[in-house]
Amino acid sequence: MFMIDPLYIMIIAPVFLFSLWATIRVKTTFNKYSKVGSNSGLTGSEVARLILRQNGLGNVDVVETEGFLSDHYDPRHHIVRLSPEVYHSNSIAAIGVAAHETGHALQHAKEYAPLMLRNTMVPIASIGSNLSWIIIFAGLLLQMANLLVFGIILFTSVVAFQVITLPVEFNASRRAKEVLASYGILNSREIEGVNKVLSAAAMTYVAAAASALATLLYYILRLFMMRDE
Repeated sequence: MFMIDPLYIMIIAPVFLFSLWATIRVKTTFNKYSKVGSNSGLTGSEVARLILRQNGLGNVDVVETEGFLSDHYDPRHHIVRLSPEVYHSNSIAAIGVAAHETGHALQHAKEYAPLMLRNTMVPIASIGSNLSWIIIFAGLLLQMANLLVFGIILFTSVVAFQVITLPVEFNASRRAKEVLASYGILNSREIEGVNKVLSAAAMTYVAAAASALATLLYYILRLFMMRDE
């Protein structure tokens, strides 16, 4: 079975270890700074609402959602959804995450090109994510190169989505740190903590993109090997 292909293991193993490291790092960094309260005493939800209000985004709501670090901005409904540990906490970690997600709302309001492109790609990437592996598996199992090519094309949409996510996330973090400093929500020492939390979170997106690229590389190599047989 191709799932235990030595070539697959050789390509994916380094990326898997990097992803594991990134996941552990973001959890440990968040946990560390979730124990450090901010001087302002504002909670994550209060910070999010303050940033939105300062930017005239009264149409964007801030609500609590379930799940650890499940924070995200919902562009379809104009809602910043914050996990309980971010919504209610006044820690540096919570404020940093809340400001980051609010940064996506600022991107949306200013029609930041990479975000708008990513939003447009969601349906295509969803189809590619759900169908590509089935078609690729069938192509490899049946040794049908044309079917494998079709699956690879579908999977490319997933890779493109992961890659375009990187500038979106990095920009949201930059906006978060800028507004936290300019609005006087956090001091310079606290901003350093936010930078560590958001930098750790960014590595998870880098890992996701690297994993997608590595998987695409494997599929392409298998296609070449199939055609050489």
